[in-house]
Amino acid sequence: MKTSQKTSARTLAAFFALAGAGAAFAQDNAPEPAAYEPLKQLMQKNNCTACHYVDKRKYGPTFLEVAKKYEKADKATLNKLAKKMRAGGSGVWGQDPMPPQPQLAQADAQQMVKLILALNTKD
Repeated sequence: MKTSQKTSARTLAAFFALAGAGAAFAQDNAPEPAAYEPLKQLMQKNNCTACHYVDKRKYGPTFLEVAKKYEKADKATLNKLAKKMRAGGSGVWGQDPMPPQPQLAQADAQQMVKLILALNTKD
């Protein structure tokens, strides 16, 4: 299988996992399906997909764009991204604002950031 085919297969698997079709991630560093389910539920509960899709733009960056931009994220970056989810902001990805999500617990935001960053394919 060519590298582009592997990447496409992984992207599709991630999409179906986020869409609730039950497919597990197809990459080595992805969470196990049992560990993934609570994260998927958090994203659905907080309506993240109203503005963000896995691989195409709606209002905000795609999950794949975020994963690629922060592929070398350390713990401080993870915390910063989780705090930004809660505080909102604009300007990093264009003019569309990210509305604040103050109801989102910091621990839940961190879990969602980890899931999004796990989408990064290194092929």
